[in-house]
Amino acid sequence: MTTLTFYNTPLSGHGHRVKLLLTMLNLPYEEVEADASVRKTARFLALNPLGQIPVLVAGDTTIVDSNAILLWLVKRYAPESHWLPKDLLQEVEVHRWLAKAAGEIRYGVASARLIKQFSVPENYDSARLVAAKFLPQMEQHLAGKRWLAGEQATLADLACYAYVACAPEGGISLAEYPAILSWLKNVEALPGFVGIPTLPYPDMG
Repeated sequence: MTTLTFYNTPLSGHGHRVKLLLTMLNLPYEEVEADASVRKTARFLALNPLGQIPVLVAGDTTIVDSNAILLWLVKRYAPESHWLPKDLLQEVEVHRWLAKAAGEIRYGVASARLIKQFSVPENYDSARLVAAKFLPQMEQHLAGKRWLAGEQATLADLACYAYVACAPEGGISLAEYPAILSWLKNVEALPGFVGIPTLPYPDMG
């Protein structure tokens, strides 16, 4: 089997979704920590000119963007698995949630976490507004459901998990979203689940 090299940092939710799938597929891989200084090197920029993680290298193949990596891993190593359903409507639903992971989740709860934990110069009020609109929609969608798309866990659940789970680290409470909290527990109960390191909740006083 081709050696998989995974460039990541432990606190990245984008990297975490890839790590979840790698472990759940029982794929051996070498994890290389790529902090901000590493991501500025010529060697790393040759892999991803945007200087972003995660990056997955498999032999002569380099895949960037976390959702693209998820799709590549499933198509390459687990094409018959439940992670990407064969049913067209269910597959479309998975892609819809992958888009939300890159859209509403990234610019809502994930942005709030980046601002509060890492002082990233994004707009906190905007992040809270996006989250306040999206989380009730997610709650309603998950009411009576175990998973985001279909009857089994899919890439949608892995892609959306980390930043939603870490929402309180950005000062956004999940207390009023019981269906989301139940879904998070379902993901955490999957065989091979690995957690993302926790950060202290910010003082919102």
